[in-house]
Amino acid sequence: MCKIKFSEFFARQIGEEEGVILEAESGDFLGKHRGFWFYTIGQRQGLRLPGGPWYVVEKDVENNVVFVSRNYFSVDKRRRVFRVGSMRWFNGSPPTGQITQLQCKVRHGPVFYSCDVAKEVDGNGDEILVVKLREDDQGLAAGQYAAFYEGSTCIGSGVILESWDDEGGFPVCARALEIAKIKDISKLGKPVKIKCEIDRKEEESDHK
Repeated sequence: MCKIKFSEFFARQIGEEEGVILEAESGDFLGKHRGFWFYTIGQRQGLRLPGGPWYVVEKDVENNVVFVSRNYFSVDKRRRVFRVGSMRWFNGSPPTGQITQLQCKVRHGPVFYSCDVAKEVDGNGDEILVVKLREDDQGLAAGQYAAFYEGSTCIGSGVILESWDDEGGFPVCARALEIAKIKDISKLGKPVKIKCEIDRKEEESDHK
């Protein structure tokens, strides 16, 4: 069986539809994309925007708009709630009902978090876990692995689908939300070119 990239699979199965990429904090028009379904929250690769690194922080599904930010990992963007799919239970059968007093480990770091876990079923009938950590984690992102422990025993693991804080998703400014409603992309003009810190320093030194 041949393997294809997820982007190629989506292109074949869903197709492409041009949309815009906006900065979440300012509403600046940064570029275009092939369809919001190609992007996941926390994604960095594939944006091809100057002045980064940029991260996908929110998506407007109705208007096919992707919001990005360079502040995804800033202190005020810490998160403690996330959903996990593609679960594998190592004892063969998953725990039932609300699961409390588990330990969770995300990414490959040494930190273990106490957490509460609730099970849900998505539209395809697949098991989804909603995990709430007892404290914030600054680096949660879709695509990372999460492992669950009872004491020192790992009982299962899965892939993080999305994360958010207790107050909702990433804050998108009012201007960005209004611009997202514009149907005629040509009215936005040319994308804003945002320079990275290195570019600014080089430009300042040239003027000295």
